[in-house]
Amino acid sequence: MSLTNHSIIDDTQMTGFLSGVLPDWPSWALNLLLVMTAVLSITLTINHFYTPDDEKESAEEKKLLESAHKTHEALHEEFNNFRWSYLSVYLVIMLADWMQGTHMYTLYLSYNVNISALFLTGFLSGAIFAPFLGSLVDKFGRKRSCIVYCVLEIIINWLEHYNSFGLLLLGRVLGGVSTNLLFSAFESWMTTEHRRKGFPEEWMQRTYSEQCSIGNGATAIFAGVIAQVLEDLFGHIGPFRGAIALTALALVLVSRWDENYGEDKEEGHENSSLYRQFTDGWKLVARDSKILRIGLIQALSEGGTYTFVFMWVPTLLSMNPPGGVPTGCVFSALMMAITIGGIVFQPLEKFFSTRVTSKSRAPELSAVFAYVMASLSMSVPAICLCCAPASTCFEKIIISFIIIEFCVGLSSPIAGTLRAKYVPDAYQGAIMNIFRLPLNAVVVSGTYATDVLDQYKVFGIVSALFLASAALQATLALGEKGEKQVKKD
Repeated sequence: MSLTNHSIIDDTQMTGFLSGVLPDWPSWALNLLLVMTAVLSITLTINHFYTPDDEKESAEEKKLLESAHKTHEALHEEFNNFRWSYLSVYLVIMLADWMQGTHMYTLYLSYNVNISALFLTGFLSGAIFAPFLGSLVDKFGRKRSCIVYCVLEIIINWLEHYNSFGLLLLGRVLGGVSTNLLFSAFESWMTTEHRRKGFPEEWMQRTYSEQCSIGNGATAIFAGVIAQVLEDLFGHIGPFRGAIALTALALVLVSRWDENYGEDKEEGHENSSLYRQFTDGWKLVARDSKILRIGLIQALSEGGTYTFVFMWVPTLLSMNPPGGVPTGCVFSALMMAITIGGIVFQPLEKFFSTRVTSKSRAPELSAVFAYVMASLSMSVPAICLCCAPASTCFEKIIISFIIIEFCVGLSSPIAGTLRAKYVPDAYQGAIMNIFRLPLNAVVVSGTYATDVLDQYKVFGIVSALFLASAALQATLALGEKGEKQVKKD
């Protein structure tokens, strides 16, 4: 099949129609967008007829209904209100984050600055602050931490307006802090609040699925198109202006949340110090090998993902496809793959729990499947760029990029489910940021490798990272039978 020769879809009329509506993008990019839109539509249609078990009245829900004197409908309404109060904030901030992410590389390229140095600074900042920020989140409040994130992001996106390496460097330092808050404070708040309100544990998977992949992927699809339009209107800085407006909206929305903390603060123990939160988190990671493995899996898999994210734009640009590379358009197609992965998550887990293993270990086995597929997909550009002319590799590499993004969409809700399963509520923020220390070390190494190694070697490293994640995940999937999930306080 050929994207460049119009053999995937014979759509002369449709492409002509879209060419008149959308910006002047090359035909191969429009064809890619059409194909992914069709696949996403088919997946959504099939999923519409799929009803996951967690929507049915379970034994746990019956106990909750009896104790709270609520009806099935009332409990679901309360849960849906809570879920959307969280998702409305999360999806807005992710839309803002995706909008700047789609064009950060091209913005820095237009400034003619050292791009690798800026990205490395951001990742190093994240690695330095990661061990401490989680304890601060748990001690001083998850809602307050989310507010701090929004304020930092507004400042960071404002700094991007200036072609000054010093200001851009400051933005990347602050970006390392805000990234740690993004991937700890929001999820910690949701997990603790879900349990504090007494909702069934199995319902949390729906929130993770809608948060991490379906909703996140959908916002990213729109972000790619909106960012491309804003760039066409205002230049490379356009998407960053849009991100400022969206982050300000999220700041207003998050102010409606209730505050929650780590365990000791919730229980009113004022003698819980920041130092104790910090040391207890590290002790728990060292004592529990399952938590340690979850952290290493996150570091390896997300490190591979971040390295891929840094690589895909320069890789496609270096191949000189006909008409150039409209990064926003391609980004939207990749994000459709993430959305499809999120939709497939629950049916795949249902398949593993009924046909392969027990329900309790289905998430672990699903993760192994996702990481193995991701490893295989990254072996494609590693082999193609090493052994074949670049002009013959373009279509294969585009397809491999679609597959890895599908795997990212599939593995994200699984990873969230496993973190909720193994990491205690009291130390959610601390431990999740401890996980980001090795993650940032992997990302820094991967980013540095893009400067000193050929592209095919970097993709080979990414493939190896996912394979190592699959191997570690298999140790959890094949662990002792009857292992019980960590009890949440």
